[in-house]
Amino acid sequence: MSGLLVNLIIQVIAGAFGGIVAGAVMKNYSLGTMGNTLAGAVGGGVGGFILSRLVPSLQNAASALDWGAFLGLAAISFVAGAILTLVAAVIRDRTA
Repeated sequence: MSGLLVNLIIQVIAGAFGGIVAGAVMKNYSLGTMGNTLAGAVGGGVGGFILSRLVPSLQNAASALDWGAFLGLAAISFVAGAILTLVAAVIRDRTA
């Protein structure tokens, strides 16, 4: 597999975990298990993609086996997934 595809898989999985954790920690802003997972996966994928374009050393984190870049990419995707999940929940609550 190419490094770009592996990076995307890492971003989506880490973002999904971020969304799940955000929904579990902040029960008032939970979108449900599936909603948290989907919002986190999208947030992780998009956030990781944007960050990897801003920080060139993260672009090939998986293909170069640089563990620091790998963990950094996973951490930022986790946080981006959690943030998008909370933003989506706040928007849902404000419009309801």
